[in-house]
Formats: sequence, C-alpha cells, structure tokens
Amino acid sequence: MNRRIIEEFGYQEIGHIRAITQSVGGIPRPLLNLSAEAFAATINQALNTTLSPPFDPYANSINYLLPSYLIPYVGLVGYVGTIPNLVGKSSLSLAASLLGVEAGQDAVIRGLLYERANERVSPYGLTVADFTNRISEFWNRLGMCGAKNEGLMVPVQLGAENPTTSNILSADANSLSYSRTPAEILRIVYGTGNEHSPGGFFPRGGSGRIAMKLFQ
Repeated sequence: MNRRIIEEFGYQEIGHIRAITQSVGGIPRPLLNLSAEAFAATINQALNTTLSPPFDPYANSINYLLPSYLIPYVGLVGYVGTIPNLVGKSSLSLAASLLGVEAGQDAVIRGLLYERANERVSPYGLTVADFTNRISEFWNRLGMCGAKNEGLMVPVQLGAENPTTSNILSADANSLSYSRTPAEILRIVYGTGNEHSPGGFFPRGGSGRIAMKLFQ
C-alpha cells in the first residue's frame, strides 16, 4: 500500500480524535489489539480454516490492504446508523463530517483491492476477491442482521442496478449505504457475535457509554 496513503490516513485519524474531543469531550480510549495474531485469528475465522503459515498483515502491501478492509467499513456503516439518532446541530455536523472522510477512506481501500481482485494471495491460493467476500460473509454472520457487508464481487442480482458483478462501493438495492446499530458493530469488532462479550480487536471491550452499558 502506498506509504503516503497510510500516512495521510493516520493523520486523518489524529484529526478525528481532536475534533471529537473538542466537540463532545471525547471518551477514554479502549485497549486495542492490532497485533498480527489478532488479524490472523480473524482471517482464520472468516475462512473457517487455519492458514499455514499464519496470515501476516504486515508482510506486504496486499496483506496490509486486506486487514485495512476489515475495520473502516464497519465504522462507516456505524456512522450511518448513528446520525439519525443524534440530537443537536454540533453532534450532527461532527458525525456527518466524520462520515464523509470514513467513506473516502473506505472507497480508496476498496478501489485498491479491486484493482487486484483476481490476484492470488500467496501462499494460500485464494484471490483478493475471495478474501473480501469471505470476510464480508463473516461480518454478516457476527452482526446477525442480514447482509450489510459485501465483498468486491457479487452475484449480478446484487450489483448496482443489477447489470454488474463488480462491487467497488458496497450499497443496498437503491445504492444507499447500509447502516448498523451499536450492538451490531460490537458483535463484529469483538469477534464474538455477542455485544456483551468483549474480545477480538477490543479485548476489554469498548469504553463508550453504550458499550459500557452493554458490558454490565
């Protein structure tokens, strides 16, 4: 993955944290597990197998892009689901602004992956598109709310306006973004399918008000 893109995404996340803190006071940052082992475990669950050698998200560009596909889209649909429930101009403005950048990041990641959709991920024999489709299917199973994640290739009846199998942007039948509830998001990022049971990328759970209430 282009180093400049990685650097820009990193700076954008710093800006997001600053904006949230200035607007609503921020929240205590939860413990994150972004280790190679955590990503490898998630990929194994998505593929329903144990890859050998273990998947290493930091080994090369394509391996880095695939884990990058895991998280940003979950945040994007989380913003879509959150905005209708917000009260107050400042909160709505903040969430809409965050959503715009998250959508752009997701589009860049999906676009870069789509360019290599038919490339095989060494040494596993599966293509990039295979990985994205299996990851999306896994997220849908964990979320337990139907198909709100879509991989890079879909059956033609699910493609935009039904004439294409390419799926650079994930959207519903009206080409609108899907939305997720906080519980659905927690089931996914915890990797447990249970919003009350932390794990995965958040081994101690989220630290926001909703996450803490669900954990009690």
